[in-house]
Amino acid sequence: MNSNKEQKMEIVIKHNAQKNRFEGFVDGKMVSRSRHESYVRDQLAKLGFVVGTVKNDVSEKASEFGINERFSFVEQMVSMCAKKTIASVIITGQGGLGKTHTVLKALKTNGMADTTDLAAFELGARINTPKSFKVIKGFSTAKGLYRTLFEGNGQTLVFDDCDSVLTDPTALNLLKGALDSYGDRWVSWNADMKDEDLPRTFKFTGTIIFISNKDLERLDQAVRSRAMCVDLSMTQAQKIERMEVLVADPEFLEDYSKEAKKDSIEFLRENMNSIRNLSLRTLISVTKICAEGGDWKKLAKYVVTQGA
Repeated sequence: MNSNKEQKMEIVIKHNAQKNRFEGFVDGKMVSRSRHESYVRDQLAKLGFVVGTVKNDVSEKASEFGINERFSFVEQMVSMCAKKTIASVIITGQGGLGKTHTVLKALKTNGMADTTDLAAFELGARINTPKSFKVIKGFSTAKGLYRTLFEGNGQTLVFDDCDSVLTDPTALNLLKGALDSYGDRWVSWNADMKDEDLPRTFKFTGTIIFISNKDLERLDQAVRSRAMCVDLSMTQAQKIERMEVLVADPEFLEDYSKEAKKDSIEFLRENMNSIRNLSLRTLISVTKICAEGGDWKKLAKYVVTQGA
């Protein structure tokens, strides 16, 4: 590639925070994409292009509010949900950076009891339904959602990584009734009902919190419009910024020294554009390697850039 042609072209790699991938552009046209920056850089090199630094693709909406400020919004909205001030909250963003931990901590701070495992309660124990929550994980059919809403009526229901209820058309129609902002919220099942213990319709008085790794814009607009939403999509730099707050908590990796955690954060900052999947798991792995001492950075770099 001759130098005159290179000067006329804009060659850049961007990190798409929402999709958690690197994208290579030549004059605004995407020519390569991957979760690994090294792969995109190699592909551009094969085409004769050399790239300097990686640019973070951050929307104005995402950059207006800092990541730690957005996490504080999560705490405030979850508190409102616990108090039944609002009917629902939707929290989206990449996994492995503390969404679930923040939600559960905020619920417990508001005096909510976790009833996810009823076996933890003594037989015959009375549960204050409005002051309790239940976590639902994994796949659920629309019929299963209907039962969950009925059996958890009055509680705060936390759907964690349960994206099936956010994509199934029948489940979405159930949610529209449960999340309606106006007057009483009636949920109905008009198909064949073989379960005699379930009514065909009931008034839902609980609240719902969705935690999803999906892009907020990909969720059903009617459901989004009925809920308060927080988008926790992050650039690599914002992930490091969030980690710095978490390591300041004495309970986070309490078995490891402050120095090990601080050195691990600095290592991640220096190598963030080469890390395959930056998350709290990455920080935990690096901290454990750092604590072993010696030439720990070589092993850490291999693990975070080449390992699974």
